[in-house]
Amino acid sequence: MAAINWQDVFLLDLNWSLTLEITVRTFIMFVLVMVFLRSTGKKGVRQLSIFEVAIIIALGSAAGDPMLNSESAILPSLLVFVVILITYRLITYLAAKNQKVENILEGVPMYIIENGKFTLSEEGDGNFAKDEFFAEIRAQNIEHLGQVKAAVLETNGQVSFLFCEDQDVGYGLPVFPKEYAKKSKNIVAPKVYACTHCGNTAELSAPAHCKRCSKDEWVAACNSKRVS
Repeated sequence: MAAINWQDVFLLDLNWSLTLEITVRTFIMFVLVMVFLRSTGKKGVRQLSIFEVAIIIALGSAAGDPMLNSESAILPSLLVFVVILITYRLITYLAAKNQKVENILEGVPMYIIENGKFTLSEEGDGNFAKDEFFAEIRAQNIEHLGQVKAAVLETNGQVSFLFCEDQDVGYGLPVFPKEYAKKSKNIVAPKVYACTHCGNTAELSAPAHCKRCSKDEWVAACNSKRVS
């Protein structure tokens, strides 16, 4: 078995002249990418739609070769940037004029919780990451779904919450790990339980299937008021 040539692995034909060229190319392309992103008017990644993320990926592909490959010129990549920017401006203009185009590009806000229960089982979104959403809920000092009147997943990936007034808080599915980990298909004592799949609550004294989603895994529900 031939020995590994570590010089080829880490350096190959790299020399001081090529190092300087790569440094200059990377700096120029990075500046161009930053200028492009500023020209879109976006402030941060969480404000990017899927359409805009696709543009960022295209930018990365266009910028990558000139950074490392001495045979790739910068001006052709700059032309790619200009075309992408014109395309972006055109499509965003059309989206502003036509609601259907905007919905295709940006998506539409989606209700995740209504009246303390998940709506996703009804809407058929099987790609929803419940653990990730629980983290979003806990970040808002929410102990259980009964404290939430509505939650909407915005098109930029953020979640907007509408909270119940204290007098309207009902029983709900707990979202903190220790309480949620007590989920089981067995009902050990009569009390109010929450379905771990859809958040529906019911007073149970024996194992049962949820009347809303037909699942049979439950956890003791909470009805504490929200502390802000």
